[in-house]
Amino acid sequence: MKFIEALAAMKAGKKVKLPAWRGYWSWDEDKKTVLIHTHEGKTLDIRETERVEYTINNLLSEDWLIAEEENTPILGGVATMGFGDAIKYLKRGLKVARTGWNGKGMFLFLVNVTEFETDADMTNFMQSEEKFSMPNVVAMKTADNNIVVGWLASQTDMLAEDWMIVD
Repeated sequence: MKFIEALAAMKAGKKVKLPAWRGYWSWDEDKKTVLIHTHEGKTLDIRETERVEYTINNLLSEDWLIAEEENTPILGGVATMGFGDAIKYLKRGLKVARTGWNGKGMFLFLVNVTEFETDADMTNFMQSEEKFSMPNVVAMKTADNNIVVGWLASQTDMLAEDWMIVD
């Protein structure tokens, strides 16, 4: 739904979110404002946002949905999305995975392979919290802690709606 519909839903007492969000937005009738409930458990007035461009882009989104227990992590569920949204988050430097994958701890991430001279460099990066400045290859961390550089999506992966962001 578009934000105008999401706003109406919030004013009717519903919580709303975008598909990959782990938190949600709600309406505060007393303050006449939108409250942002983050996945870290913080609540802030939308007028206090520090990431104005990000917030505006969210407002312009057309894929708002009702936040419910099963689709919102801070309400006890799992936020899932389609492959297209997963790619967007990969491009932002986040890790993504499918809930339907068999191995524990598997995820995809982007790398700029020119930044690594050895496999040890790649392993050291995986253990750090750094971000890549110019990622250009999709890589996978496998269940047995190997790194597969140049991962390719199957048709099943591309059509799946169970993609999620990995912390």
